[in-house]
Amino acid sequence: MKDSHNIEDNRIIKVFLDEEVQPFAEFAPPVKFVLDTTKIPDGKHQLKIVAKSSNQVEGVKLIPFEVKNGPEISVIGLKENEVIDTQTSIIINAYGSETNDKFIIRGSENPKAIPSWIWALLIVVFAFGLFYFIMYWKQDLYESFF
Repeated sequence: MKDSHNIEDNRIIKVFLDEEVQPFAEFAPPVKFVLDTTKIPDGKHQLKIVAKSSNQVEGVKLIPFEVKNGPEISVIGLKENEVIDTQTSIIINAYGSETNDKFIIRGSENPKAIPSWIWALLIVVFAFGLFYFIMYWKQDLYESFF
């Protein structure tokens, strides 16, 4: 009977980025590592993890992800694949998190109108308050604190 502690552990994990043939990392499990996305260009990518068990049975896991290290770019007035004509007003704003020393309020947020559902909710609350006031207000219910 063999001792399980003396068996050579030949398990290995290989980590690939996108369609690369060579893995950028190889580990013996379990492993904890930091993926530095500053060296990866912005856009959609895929992490491919290939693991072999001690019996050399291979398992593959694909994890799609998106890298967004650059500034956030916001465009108001033009949507993807939108059909437009005549003159169209477009607002473009870009902001990132590189400034650690101060927070600049001007230009940090996009100018957007208040959503219509908030206006509708406000009208409903005001109308209910007015209805309640008209239906249930009686002078004899009012008691002064003085």
